[in-house]
Amino acid sequence: MEKVILVGVETQENFKTFEETMTELGNLAETAQGEVVGEMIQRRQSIDRRTILGKGKLLELSSLVNSVEADTVVFNHELTARQARLIEEEVDVKVVDRVQLILDIFAMRAKSKEGQLQVELAQLNYLLPRLVGQGSSLSRLGGGIGTRGPGETKLETDRRHIRHKVTQIKRELKQTEEHRERNRQKRKESAIFQIGLIGYTNAGKSTIMNLLTDTKTYAEDQLFATLDPLTKKWPLPNGLETTLTDTVGFIQDLPTELIEAFQSTLEESRSVDLLLHVVDATSENRDQQEETVVELMETLEMNHIPVLTVYNKADLIEMESFVPTLYPNCLISAFEEAGKDILTDAIIKQIQEIFVSFELVLEAKDAYKLTQMTREVLIDSYDYMEEDNEYVVRGYANQNSKWLTKNNTEEENY
Repeated sequence: MEKVILVGVETQENFKTFEETMTELGNLAETAQGEVVGEMIQRRQSIDRRTILGKGKLLELSSLVNSVEADTVVFNHELTARQARLIEEEVDVKVVDRVQLILDIFAMRAKSKEGQLQVELAQLNYLLPRLVGQGSSLSRLGGGIGTRGPGETKLETDRRHIRHKVTQIKRELKQTEEHRERNRQKRKESAIFQIGLIGYTNAGKSTIMNLLTDTKTYAEDQLFATLDPLTKKWPLPNGLETTLTDTVGFIQDLPTELIEAFQSTLEESRSVDLLLHVVDATSENRDQQEETVVELMETLEMNHIPVLTVYNKADLIEMESFVPTLYPNCLISAFEEAGKDILTDAIIKQIQEIFVSFELVLEAKDAYKLTQMTREVLIDSYDYMEEDNEYVVRGYANQNSKWLTKNNTEEENY
């Protein structure tokens, strides 16, 4: 494992979230298989434009690097090529910023061809304007934190070659995106209710996916454990067919390069009927994490979709002292079977609010249609009226459902 020193500058602009982002930076470094052996914090009015840290602190950092024999310095700020070069000349080890660290973890996590292409695109877009004056880090052999993914040989080629590579990757991703779009369209046409899981990284989205669908998605106590999106069918207890999509977790200062590269993946969440916003109820920085996700939802134009907030990890908190901040919500533990029932009931309640209530009369000869109806609508009850030889079906359906006729919604009946 590489020995890593974390560096951050607390300013008037970032003081509210500084402590949390530094803790997060340490977790990111460990996720990238680094060992944190030191930390340097400076409080200033604003960061130094040349070297982030002041001249004196930079000398201190150089001494710290030597004393703990660190291999890498990770800054909690986005560095320009010039800043990285100047700092590297002073400390004489590899210098990586927060964005590179996140991209590096994504390169580790990507398993599918699409995921790998998306990460490579994000890394190339990030590194392209930084090719000039990157210092010794690009030519250093052996790889390590901040050098996974495309690899040194690609980064040392000229800009034209990299631009060509970017164009090539975008073309391949376009084909994958079209395939995704066709799948999404099929799901829409089949009247399947679509649910998306979103939330801060490590909130428990994959564990909830496993709980509801009985799949074995990779779920670990790690940042960005899930990268490649996964969609699974999930029939509700009353028969309504739904799909559940698990996507990459959000984080503060999520690199714009990643948002751009992962557009097709994020489209999976943008086209759903209901979002489950999973929140780690045990997090000391819960409010900030919730705010980050809500802001990113607005950025990604997802704030028009109905949201159910799922407070997870109830088994690790004092239930009596817990106060939710987002509504509607439910509180569960994804490791307990009871959590499945609580969450399922909350989802059904949300679907009832999204759908339109209806009452439909079916002749006895059409009773076979009930099987199909059960998969496409939420049926509350159906009664056989012996004197009329017909069924009266009550429930909730999508307003565009073929089962809704002009006069069979309860609203119009009133």
